[in-house]
Amino acid sequence: MAIKTFRGQLASGATDKIRLRTNDGSIGYKIKTLEIMPHLWGGVTGEYTVKVHSIDDQTADAKINFEDQTLLAVACQTYNTSANIAGDTPVVIFDNVTFNQDIFILAFDNDGNPVNYHIELEQVKLNDNESTMATLQSIRSRYESYTPAGPT
Repeated sequence: MAIKTFRGQLASGATDKIRLRTNDGSIGYKIKTLEIMPHLWGGVTGEYTVKVHSIDDQTADAKINFEDQTLLAVACQTYNTSANIAGDTPVVIFDNVTFNQDIFILAFDNDGNPVNYHIELEQVKLNDNESTMATLQSIRSRYESYTPAGPT
């Protein structure tokens, strides 16, 4: 099927929501590419971390936990363009999971710099069983990550 692309710039600590949800959930998506780039090439030093989650966990930080079932992809890269180092080759890891709900892209840089991202998603036609399973996985991950507030 088709490839959908999204791009943007995120301030350190910010989150973008990519709306993918449909009424019947018959279209699924798989991450094909995740690329990141600093907002400025000259005089920039940074350690960028961009994570893609199936839920909005509102925790944009550099901590990467592969046991987190809501983590769909992560990209990390260091830059020091003021020292004439163009940057390390980015480390990009993504899970080969099919999802049919909205996703959230979170960015973090230790120096507070914004970061650009580009993500490609492959559309996948889901049958009724696959659609139900993808939706249930999303609901389960939201439930498992939910921490109710205790008494005050």
